[in-house]
Amino acid sequence: MGYREGAVDDDRYAVSKGGHTVPEGGPGRRSRPRRSVEGARRRERRALLAKGPAVVHGGVATWRILQDRGLSRAEIRTEIETGRWTRLGRHTIGVTVRQATGRGAWWRAVWEAGPRAVLDGVSALQAAGLEHWEERTVHVSVPARNRVHDVPGVTVHRPRTTDPVGVGGVPRSRPEGAAVRAAQWAVSDRQAATILAMAVQQGVVAPEALLGAWAGVRSTNRRTLLDAVIRDICAGAEALGELDFAALCRRRGLPEPTRQVLRTGPRGRVYLDVYWAEFGLHVEIDGAQHYRGLAPVDDALRQNEVALGGDVTLRIPVLGLRVRPDAFLDQVERAMTPRGA
Repeated sequence: MGYREGAVDDDRYAVSKGGHTVPEGGPGRRSRPRRSVEGARRRERRALLAKGPAVVHGGVATWRILQDRGLSRAEIRTEIETGRWTRLGRHTIGVTVRQATGRGAWWRAVWEAGPRAVLDGVSALQAAGLEHWEERTVHVSVPARNRVHDVPGVTVHRPRTTDPVGVGGVPRSRPEGAAVRAAQWAVSDRQAATILAMAVQQGVVAPEALLGAWAGVRSTNRRTLLDAVIRDICAGAEALGELDFAALCRRRGLPEPTRQVLRTGPRGRVYLDVYWAEFGLHVEIDGAQHYRGLAPVDDALRQNEVALGGDVTLRIPVLGLRVRPDAFLDQVERAMTPRGA
């Protein structure tokens, strides 16, 4: 009786003598039955052929990829039915994983969502190198005219156009376009600002590229916010933040501050962004440039000098003026109130 694909691989006995079935190799000898050996070899062959694609794709592969490697559909079904591999969708098979995560989840998303699907939004930024961001869903864009399939754990978007990166790896949108769309799809203004700031600060998106991508956006529900945030992040214009802060103070009914006050420190002259002499209060407006290179060191030295002179220093990121202005102005107002009053 010959071996049939899909049959049990580990049949124990294969040699029959005198009506008695005995282990291959003869009585008294402990050796693996022929069919067991052949089944093991077939399993090893299938595992070896699938290993390369699985490594490249984060533990997963598709039926087509595995067939291109030389495996038949019957062989693939055998691995799935015996539980060695796991079916993770219409196209996706978990070869070395039971559940797709990380890079494997990205590949599964683009394979399953629809024709010409690409990672987009924050998922595309993560694939491009964005770190320290957690997202519960994988964001994918599919051209508006293409068929879309619902995939658990995947959010499918239908933009008018997509801008895929022309490089290897998982198909994804260009970082600048993905960053703009990530901000538009964010669940809150705060999240939108955070994504943009992290993308630029980590070097995933160049400031000039982000400005160019934003200039091409015609309609969005966050136009005012994103205009200000992208300007703050990309231009690094500290003076703009100071002017905006002064306007917020006037609307709050707080005294008009003095801007760019000159002080002399141990390393020469330094400028304080915003200062109220009558309250001994200094507010530092931190634009994107405050987080690059050795800027935090210089900022710390300047702040320490102010504190040693008896004044209070409050630090406000420019993005804080966009997403949490009232909270920061509450602190400014408290700093103007004499202690014990």
